[in-house]
Amino acid sequence: MTTTPKTAFGQTIHHVELTDWLTTAAELHGSGHTMFDWLGVEDAGRPGAVGQRHAVFLHVIDPSTREGVMLRTELGPDEALPGVAHLWKGARWHEREAAEMFGITVDGEPEHLLLPESFQGHPLRKDFVLASRVVRPWPGRLEPGEDNTSAPSRRRTAPPGVPDPSWGPRREEEQQS
Repeated sequence: MTTTPKTAFGQTIHHVELTDWLTTAAELHGSGHTMFDWLGVEDAGRPGAVGQRHAVFLHVIDPSTREGVMLRTELGPDEALPGVAHLWKGARWHEREAAEMFGITVDGEPEHLLLPESFQGHPLRKDFVLASRVVRPWPGRLEPGEDNTSAPSRRRTAPPGVPDPSWGPRREEEQQS
């Protein structure tokens, strides 16, 4: 391996640089980790920088020992993730989902998997505006800052995915007029 693995709670994790992603994955495959479990993406953006960095995780298993190993790397907005579908065929679907839902580039992955081609945006990113929150109020418990009970000196906050009041038409306001 190109990194020093860390083990916690029975899970071995390799934090690798993006340039070592494919090499480390191939080494894992060659060492007997031939069973693909999953590949996932997480928006790793810090406050004020959501949608700028993404953490990618790959979990594979050695069937003879049942040992699972996880690879983790981070990519920036202009970086592409080398695909691992040639090592584990099951990774193809996960790579396409990551490309479509998070907007990361995986070996130039252009085809759609879940969303229609006319869909704009990447719905699993934290910076994606939830249009349904604009048209209709959230039916559950109110988020902090939405109940108008905050002290006047306190800045009103909105949860992730809720656009600012200037975004788009609001159906409730039109019906009350």
